[in-house]
Amino acid sequence: MTTNGWLQIVFFFVSVCLVAKPMGLYMVKVFERRRTPLDFLLRPIERLLYRVTFVKEDEEMRWTEYAAAMLIFSAATMLLTYLVERIQAFLPWNPQHLAGVAPALAWNTAISFTTNTNWQSYVPESTMSYLTQMLGLATHNFWSAGVGIALAIAFIRGIAGRETKTLGNFWVDMTRAILYILLPLCLIYGTALVSQGVIQNLRPYDTAKLVEPQIVTTAGADGKSIKQTVTTQTIAQGPVASQEAIKMLGTNGGGFFNTNSAHPFENPTPFTNYLQMLSIFLIPAGLTVTLGHMVGAPRHGWAVFAAMSVFFLVGVTAAYSAESRPSPLIHNAAQAATTTQSGGNMEGKEVRFGIANSALFATVTTDASCGAVNAMHDSFTPLGGLIPMVNILLGEIVFGGVGAGLYGMLIFVVLAVFIAGLMVGRTPEYLGKKIEAADVQLAMLYLLIFPLIILSLSAISVLAPSFGTSSLANQGPHGLSEILYAFASAAGNNGSAFAGLNANTHWYNSALGFAMFAGRFLMIVPMLAIAGNLAKKKIVPASQGTFPVTTPLFVVLLCSVILIVGALTFFPVLSLGPILEHLQMHAGHLY
Repeated sequence: MTTNGWLQIVFFFVSVCLVAKPMGLYMVKVFERRRTPLDFLLRPIERLLYRVTFVKEDEEMRWTEYAAAMLIFSAATMLLTYLVERIQAFLPWNPQHLAGVAPALAWNTAISFTTNTNWQSYVPESTMSYLTQMLGLATHNFWSAGVGIALAIAFIRGIAGRETKTLGNFWVDMTRAILYILLPLCLIYGTALVSQGVIQNLRPYDTAKLVEPQIVTTAGADGKSIKQTVTTQTIAQGPVASQEAIKMLGTNGGGFFNTNSAHPFENPTPFTNYLQMLSIFLIPAGLTVTLGHMVGAPRHGWAVFAAMSVFFLVGVTAAYSAESRPSPLIHNAAQAATTTQSGGNMEGKEVRFGIANSALFATVTTDASCGAVNAMHDSFTPLGGLIPMVNILLGEIVFGGVGAGLYGMLIFVVLAVFIAGLMVGRTPEYLGKKIEAADVQLAMLYLLIFPLIILSLSAISVLAPSFGTSSLANQGPHGLSEILYAFASAAGNNGSAFAGLNANTHWYNSALGFAMFAGRFLMIVPMLAIAGNLAKKKIVPASQGTFPVTTPLFVVLLCSVILIVGALTFFPVLSLGPILEHLQMHAGHLY
């Protein structure tokens, strides 16, 4: 660890603190229909969209109607993306003449982008045409992010509402999220990326002649080795900057290139690296401020921000510390002699960014449900890889995905307030709303769905060598970590991976597709039900027995509840994966 590395981490966190309030206050104006600086341009477009789609913008929806509208929209856009993938060979803007995507992979990808996961079981530059990238994937990045923001606003309205049965209008909330927030930010951000060298074109791929020809050995159909001399390299092109902007701002994470933000065309400079990390946290951090102001308790919003910040700072410190330590076992291939590793663990990292920015990026992208990477998590040390995994397993509530992180954290807030009420022997209250049995039951349903998906599918994969473990590049605890990370990333709608697992198989395309679908939509329904219940409740005046949700004590209780739930649920499997691998590494074993 270096002073320079810590200064970069501190500078990043200070930046997040500075942008949270203006971003949050702007979103309050957008969703409370107050006047914004963009109204003169966007309000006529908004009205036209409602007129064309027959949306009555003043018509409110019950939580069941809100959920139904969200599910119908998601299903329709998922089928559109699937269709575009399947027929891309017959569509324009396909200069490499790529074939249509195979059915299982197309279905997995359509679900992935619909759920804001952006899990990629394919190599983008050799699988997806430019039109598919733009019409099928980039547009879905806007839609899924807009849905997430709309759901968070619906939950906030449920908390703020007084004896009402409605949570707003899904179509209006999603439209305003895309039109007033995502599109303007992406226009500015995309331009900034282009200025730094991120490409944006529709040209065919370039071919470059190698300075030094390379001899590559491959396996033939008969299993024998075939040596080939490679003299040229194909360099992929495409409309990268436009997709990169929404990929980060919408916490989507799907890379235009296979190496994602480690690719110099996606992330060319230290400044773009900083912008990408900041853009991941921009909207989620702002939503905590939006929460405080919309419920009439700004300090509560900052208390939630503080709880998220605690987990972020602990996580990045642990990841940076682990990756800065040299591996105790670096074997010389010829002599099998143990040597030291100067400067920490640089395996799988870009020298342009180094250890500090790699550890920071890994923490940020898994705190949020983004999944973009500028280093390969599979190459992290066992404890360094443990941090991104834990971030996902906690539900990616540390700022989290746009919208999803906030409503996920608010579920824990409901649970924390309930526990606080039990401690003092009175009915729990949250911002004047009594938390009753139905609210707690729905919250527990939300929290139990997540580990059920991850642990059950991971167990099936570990016990099935014919289709589960046959795709592993590593055995032992690291192989378990690869499988566990894949299902955690899918169910948590993150999309990053321990890349030692070949997930482009029938089993993993199907199982991960189910995990992504269930991790998004099965958890949204109980969340909206809680919001609907809260909206109908009366406001109870605060008393001496009311547990305040704006104090450091609340932050401590909230963090404790999150840790206890996470530890009780996932510690056993983590002890068999990265923790065991760490101990065995120090005992002389590698995987």
